[in-house]
Amino acid sequence: MSTARGQDALLSSDAVLQRAAERLAQHFAGMVNEETVERVVFESYAALGRTATVSTHLPALAEKFARDRLTALAQSKGLVAKPVPEVLYVCVQNSGRSQMAAALTRQLSGGRVHVRSAGSQPAAGILPSVAEVLAEIGIDVGQDFPKPLTDDVVRAADAVVTMGCGDACPIYPGKRYLDWPLADPAGLDLDGVRAVRDDIRDRVEHLLAELTSAPPR
Repeated sequence: MSTARGQDALLSSDAVLQRAAERLAQHFAGMVNEETVERVVFESYAALGRTATVSTHLPALAEKFARDRLTALAQSKGLVAKPVPEVLYVCVQNSGRSQMAAALTRQLSGGRVHVRSAGSQPAAGILPSVAEVLAEIGIDVGQDFPKPLTDDVVRAADAVVTMGCGDACPIYPGKRYLDWPLADPAGLDLDGVRAVRDDIRDRVEHLLAELTSAPPR
């Protein structure tokens, strides 16, 4: 790509991101100031861009990621109600274990919890083997993507489940932290990935039973 075309692409992305920031600033008016919204949008774009292999849809993904981060920020400040418990799953690349946990939680919870996932060192995409074994049980993760771990989503969570990411996740008082020792699907054959999926499903079922049986705070 020529220098001129590269500059045009950058300017085009900046314009798209600026419009996204304006939309989100309107949505979060009175909760998050415009400067913070713009910073989160451009931060989200830069963070996703570090691992993205295809940049065509990156501004749209950045807007989606920024919206979720801003929602989490507003929740952590008590400006947006949390009608159900918030669960955050964290692994290293957010391409396998945490994606499976989030997908299974959405499937099994029936809306009784809200779930997010993130990675301490996010990969470019979800592992094909993970997508395949989830598809076997009727879960489509085609619209999902690895996301970097950010402070705002940790603050908004009621329960944080880590999976092999060590000390990458910040610790805040008043939250429930769990660590699930699970094999990394990246080094497994399909049967091995299915075993991890089924192990995660059992753990998710137990976690949901505990979270949804607890009295409201």
